[in-house]
Amino acid sequence: MSDSLVQIGGRRPRLPEWARKSRTHFESLNTLKSGLRQRHLHTVCESARCPNIHECFNRSAATFMILGERCTRGCGFCSVPKLNPRRHDVRLDPAEPANVARMAAELGLRYVVITSVNRDDLEDGGSEHFAETVREVRRLLPEARVEVLTPDFCGSLDAVARVLDAGPDVFNHNMETVPRLYARVRPQAGYRQSLRVLEFARQHRPEALTKSGFMAGLGETDEEVRALLADLRAAGTRIATIGQYLQPTRRNLPVVEYIAPERFEAWREFGLSLGFQAVFSGPLVRSSYMADAVSDAARRAPC
Repeated sequence: MSDSLVQIGGRRPRLPEWARKSRTHFESLNTLKSGLRQRHLHTVCESARCPNIHECFNRSAATFMILGERCTRGCGFCSVPKLNPRRHDVRLDPAEPANVARMAAELGLRYVVITSVNRDDLEDGGSEHFAETVREVRRLLPEARVEVLTPDFCGSLDAVARVLDAGPDVFNHNMETVPRLYARVRPQAGYRQSLRVLEFARQHRPEALTKSGFMAGLGETDEEVRALLADLRAAGTRIATIGQYLQPTRRNLPVVEYIAPERFEAWREFGLSLGFQAVFSGPLVRSSYMADAVSDAARRAPC
């Protein structure tokens, strides 16, 4: 057993101090939530129960989640409500792109992160709606930088191109885990398919930074983590994020291991040795956490 695995008898690992986050700034949290609800908007910060939500909302930072609040996929790690197209008729809100832009402008954001649920029930996977949201943000906040965190669009490179052609500064698509664990963690996705999405993004819009992230603590080995980082770098990915998986609800996959900070640091150093321009790695790192600072670090680094 790894010395970073905190266990009590035969029970599940106990959350160590390094994976805990102070919860303060309730006033900022409530104010931002109120503004989001008035415009019928959602954030992945809330839906995915991110441990950094209090800190980020206090900084007026939020990752807008578009295409509704229900997802057509059932990933084992995710707490976002599920959408069954045969039971739910969830139409896209045509006002959503403009409302995201208005909320970003009201907050005075200079860095806007846009993500979405998977909408495999839509012919284009929601890619045109995604692109329109980017364009609306560009229209109201021409000086702001925009990062998109997209689904794989079922491998449709036309859909990926549609989002890229809207002009995001950073294109992010998460791998989430190592290939051996895909069947359990991300059963409706494909490891090689996600790598193709990232490789295509790098080729189609080379001026945009390509970015991807994954979780640790689901049972992966050090060797598998290093192999995943090598695959990402071979696909042309320039930024990598690595964080600790935290079980959001009892219905989700259990934590297998809590990774000690020094192992996250070792992975960061290994990633930089492969040529990544930035590697953000630590227990509380999330894909969109401190996205502006990570992007700045990558742009300052040599290609």
